[in-house]
Parts: sequence; C-alpha cells; structure tokens
Amino acid sequence: MKPPAPLSPPHRVLMGPGPSDVDPRVLAALAQPTIGHLDPAFIVVMEQVRSMLQAVFGTANQLTIPMSGTGSAGMEAAMVNLVEPGDRVLVGVNGVFGGRLCAVAERAGGEVVQVQADWGRALDPDAFRVAAAGRAVKVVALVHAETSTGVLQDLRGFREVADDVGALLLVDAVTSLGGCAVDLDAHGVDAAYSGTQKCLSCPPGLAPLSVSARAVQALSTRRRPAVSWYLDLALIARYWLGTEESGGTARAYHHTAPINMIYGLHEALRLVLEEGLEARFARHRRISSAFAAGLQAMDLVLPVPAAERLPQLTLVAVPQGIDEARVRADLLAEHSLEIGGGLGAFAGRAWRIGLMGAGCTEGNARLCLSALRGAHARQGLALPDPLPAFVAALGG
Repeated sequence: MKPPAPLSPPHRVLMGPGPSDVDPRVLAALAQPTIGHLDPAFIVVMEQVRSMLQAVFGTANQLTIPMSGTGSAGMEAAMVNLVEPGDRVLVGVNGVFGGRLCAVAERAGGEVVQVQADWGRALDPDAFRVAAAGRAVKVVALVHAETSTGVLQDLRGFREVADDVGALLLVDAVTSLGGCAVDLDAHGVDAAYSGTQKCLSCPPGLAPLSVSARAVQALSTRRRPAVSWYLDLALIARYWLGTEESGGTARAYHHTAPINMIYGLHEALRLVLEEGLEARFARHRRISSAFAAGLQAMDLVLPVPAAERLPQLTLVAVPQGIDEARVRADLLAEHSLEIGGGLGAFAGRAWRIGLMGAGCTEGNARLCLSALRGAHARQGLALPDPLPAFVAALGG
C-alpha cells in the first residue's frame, strides 16, 4: 500500500461545544520527548499536574487526577466507582448529559430516580428532596454546565440536599472547569469530573477527576470491586498517589499513561494559572455578555434566561424559515468557523456557540456575529448590524 499524503488539517476557528481552540504553547508541549510513565522526571510532571488541577477545581482533595480518556471516561469512572448494584441514585435531568448520567448509573446497577427540569432551565434543589421521598440515597448527581442547553447550574443548596438524604454529591464539570468557578470544597462536592477539550483548551483525551476524602472512604467499603478494571480508582490511585505500603513513594503500574497528553494538560493548566482564575472567569463573562448583546441586537432569541446562562456556551434559537444546518455549513465554508447544532429537544431548532478558553476572544466573537449575519442574508433574512451593541456591551 502506498501511504497517503502527510496530514494537513485545515485551520478552524472552533466555536462549537468543544473541542475549543488550542494555544500554540499547548501544541508545543505535546511535541516534547516521550519518556516512560514511571520515569522519575515524569513523576514530577504528574505531581505538578495534580497540584494545578486542585487549584483549578478549588479543592484540597488528594485524589485529583486526569483519567486516561475523554470527559465521558470521567463520568463513567465516577459512577462505576461510587455506585454498586441496588444503590439509589438521584440524577438531575435538564439536558442530554443529565440523561447520560442516568444511563451510566443504570449500567453500574444503580436504581436511578430522575429529577426533571425543563430543557434550558436550571434544577431546583428542593425537587431532589421530593424525589428522595424519605428513602436512603447513595449519590445525588447533576450537571454544573449543561453543554446541550447552555445552562449554568447554581450548586448552592445541593450539599444540604445530599446531607438530608445521606448521599454523596457528584457533579459534571466538563464544560465549566477553567471557564467559571467550580469551587468543589466550598460547595461540598464529593466527586467531579471534566474534560480537557473545553475551557482548558487542551486537545480531547483526558478527564480531570477529583474525589473527596468522604468518597474515598466509600470506595474502601465497597462490597465488590468496581465493574471496570480500567477505571477502578482503587487501582489507579496506587499509580497517581503511590502505594500505601511504600508511604506514597513507589508508584504501582496500572496502565501506560498518555504521557504527551499529560504534557499538554500541564501547559494548559499553566496558562490558566498564569492568567489567574478570577481574571479568566471575568474574561468569559465579559465577552459572552457582549456576544449575547450582539445576538439580541440581530433579533435572535436566546432561550436560556440571562441569570441561568452559561458564559462559555450560548444557545441561539434558529429563526423561522432558516435552514440551521446550511448556516453551519456556510460558516465553515466561508469563514472556516465551526459552531454546533442543537441536541435532543433543541435538535434542528438551535445553535450552540462556544466561547471557551483560548477561543474566548473579542475577535472570535466579532467574527461569529458578522458571519451569522451574512449567513442569514444568504438565506434571504436581513438582520440588523450586531457590532455596535457588541462594542457598547464591552464598554468600548
């Protein structure tokens, strides 16, 4: 077989629901020399990654590590380690990823009770109390940033709910980590997982995960090992934290870690901390708010109320008579700009536009507003100029 031509992927402006634009420094880190996953030099990298993840998650949890796999691997790791057959699990469902949490919990053998909210709206903590109906619950689970709808869930009040029903609190932070405050310890979260390809602006392939001491204790009292050997945290902790018998100085082989991906995450986390968490969160809020003002100036509808809107991902309703897939294809062809289509209840009815991490810039927001206006014009719908409202909202 004659080999194909060398890879030459196009340059895209990634403004969908992920992956996001990757900083050149992260790409350079990925190209550093590969060394062994038990090399002393790599152990130093591992420890630095753990420390930086603790800072970004807002936690002192020792078991704060990147799982080998995308954000979905983090979701599955959390569920299969915390849930045993017969355990009752309350899951908030107001979008696709709440539904996916249900599916994973059921596969782990959990007795799932769904706590529903309208798509595009946040969950109510009191609804979880009602759903528990006075019964014992092992895990209360919800999505912090629902990528399918662009809803940011307020985590306040859920620790109290979990305490009331005797449960561990599990949070999906796939689209929130690095873009808005997660603050696991302040909210009493027992387990949270994320992905590298959203606001951390690292290529997909790792799932940051953090587990509290209370949850680690629950792992140690399981009646049987986790159903997944690959995602078994009791085994993986012996690699990332060291073995108990060695006092944490010796690492036990579990699987070959994705060394160069961890280099990339290391540099991505350095970029986050160099910018500063509060400054980074403020950047996402400022540019997203101005972007929303530009969208509304074009008379486009944003289904999620402003108070519940996720800064790093905006849901935009498709105007009547507009072919939403054609708009996305137009943006890709004319501007090399990617946005996402709707999922689930919003499939064919909305776009999902991301302003995440390195891609959350004034230039990207301007480009997308102008490109959307042009794409609508090519389908015969004239929209007002969004840029004056965008600039005014930026304060410029």
